Amino acid sequence: MKRYGAIIEVHKEKLDEYKQLHTAVWPDVLEMIKACNIRNYSIYLRRLPDGNYYLFSYFEYIGGDFEANMARMAVDPMTQKWWGVCKPCHTPLPDRADGEWWAAMEEVFHCD
Repeated sequence: MKRYGAIIEVHKEKLDEYKQLHTAVWPDVLEMIKACNIRNYSIYLRRLPDGNYYLFSYFEYIGGDFEANMARMAVDPMTQKWWGVCKPCHTPLPDRADGEWWAAMEEVFHCD
């Protein structure tokens, strides 16, 4: 199992919409997340001192081929539709890696 954390800015004017979307994530999207070996998935919200709002995601990957599972998820039609309604709420960080929407974060500590 490997833990992943990522961060993205969320538009202040889209906060309520984003929260509402995540009170009822589409069942097909949730099934795809599970089918792609993602567990214990959470998204947190925080306003930072710069006045902007940021989302932090955390999940655990239990599969054997992360890249293949993420590619599978990326071509799923329902997931693409879900991303289509969520992405307008985001502003990705300018220093994210090529191909990232959410910027990956380095794990520096963990305690079970």
